[in-house]
Amino acid sequence: MMNIGVIGAGSWGTTLADLLAKKGFPVTLWVYESDLAERMAKTRINDLYLNGLTLSPNLAFTNELSEAVIDRQLLLLVSPSQVMRQVLKQFQPYLDKSCLLVSAAKGIENNSLQLMSEVLEEVLGIEVKNRCAFLSGPSFAKEVAEEQPTAVTVAADDLAVAYRVQEIFSTDYFRVYTNQDVVGVEMGGALKNVIALAAGVSDGLGFNNNARAALITRGLVEIGRLGMAKGAVESTFSGLAGMGDLVLTCTGDLSRNRSVGMELGRGRKLDEILNQMHMVAEGVKTTLSAYQLANKLGVKMPITEQMYQILYEDKDPKLAVADLMRRALTSEDE
Repeated sequence: MMNIGVIGAGSWGTTLADLLAKKGFPVTLWVYESDLAERMAKTRINDLYLNGLTLSPNLAFTNELSEAVIDRQLLLLVSPSQVMRQVLKQFQPYLDKSCLLVSAAKGIENNSLQLMSEVLEEVLGIEVKNRCAFLSGPSFAKEVAEEQPTAVTVAADDLAVAYRVQEIFSTDYFRVYTNQDVVGVEMGGALKNVIALAAGVSDGLGFNNNARAALITRGLVEIGRLGMAKGAVESTFSGLAGMGDLVLTCTGDLSRNRSVGMELGRGRKLDEILNQMHMVAEGVKTTLSAYQLANKLGVKMPITEQMYQILYEDKDPKLAVADLMRRALTSEDE
């Protein structure tokens, strides 16, 4: 059967590795933390990121990046977006030129303002474009690990690649749809984390359903604006990688980004919040990239702008809400 390597043993990487292993694929999971790799090999439990789940016997663990890459027909990339470039450079010498690459990372790289598809092409060469796919959609790792019904989408420039990845990842509890809008799927997956931070701030300030619904709806407008400025297809944002993922991340108790926002709304400082987390809240750094990209492309994103000021200029969240509500009145189309 197809040998699969999974790069990144956070909750999502571990969950997807286990899903594939339970389907019968031989899977090797690269674990960054050497002590965690040793514990997982002994106990078959990821006690740091996915405690309580006993992992499939088809799943192997390694702290050596090359062992998860050499002789693999498919490589699943689940590293945080801000370290993706570094990880790609490290494993590039071991990568087979026919290997399928599936990214499940959600973010926009700081400084370069590139999506993961652009980072992959820049580091590995333009020739990887036709063997890359991008998995996104409303999917909390814990619920997928518990085999709760979940639907996601996989985007690829080459639909044959999307169909192949769809078949590999689909199970009776994990339904995968296909899409050819790589930019739209990636932008939706990255930017929903920014809006989820804002929704969390709203919750932390004590606001209820009206405010949350407004943030989700107007947040989707912002996501679509910036996405289409990057070349995305508008309809993508009404699908799983757009509205679906946005609603989940803005409302679900398992959302790390919403949780960070809630603590900000309650008056805690960002450094204090992040120092107490061992998981990554991608939205914090993506907010910086999104703000800079919107300015570069001349796109209006008022929620993102306020979230940037809260995170990077220490703006009082109450003042941010007031500034949003007092903006010049416009139509919904503006």
